[in-house]
Amino acid sequence: MCPLTDRPSPSISSRKTPKQARSAQLVTDILAAAAQVLARDGAQHFTTARVAAKAGVSIGSLYQYFPNKAAILFRLQAEEWRDNGQLLRTMLEDRGLAPPLRLRAVAHAFVRSECAEAELRIALGDAAPLYRHAPEAREPRVAGTRAMQDFLVEALPDLHPDRRLIAGEIIAGTMGAIGKRISEQTLAPAEAEDRAAALADMLCAYLALLTDGGA
Repeated sequence: MCPLTDRPSPSISSRKTPKQARSAQLVTDILAAAAQVLARDGAQHFTTARVAAKAGVSIGSLYQYFPNKAAILFRLQAEEWRDNGQLLRTMLEDRGLAPPLRLRAVAHAFVRSECAEAELRIALGDAAPLYRHAPEAREPRVAGTRAMQDFLVEALPDLHPDRRLIAGEIIAGTMGAIGKRISEQTLAPAEAEDRAAALADMLCAYLALLTDGGA
């Protein structure tokens, strides 16, 4: 595996922040067009020219806000991370429910979210090498890890911190892998919910094992 320092870090920051309503609408239109192009053509055929054409704007107007296609893709990914992350954090922090019920709710919500925009999510996953190692891409992942660890500190206060860290990685990794797999299948909503319930059962059983001091 190549060290992180050997990988290029693309410029994925937006060139400028729109301050007027017209400019903000232009950015919204570009991102909406980008999502459609990505879902339609896939990451391999995603270009700024296709996005500009779909949005009905000049390539120069697009470049005023996004320096390259990686910046557009990262913005789409960052908004998905933000929206999905906020939903899951709200559920994890709901102390009105016992931790297993929260984890179950998170599993169902995550699978529904994955299935709702499956094509876009798969395409973003394929495009991730363009921006995965850029500095801007690290903070959203750190925030998600922090939310899960905060939840596990509450749910498993007596577990050694090193084991809680591993537990968080296992739970998040399992949800991500299985949620992606479910979203890639052609399933009726009820079938996806059945699989989400099975995922929730598995995660809650793991949580119970850790609560009891199991390996």
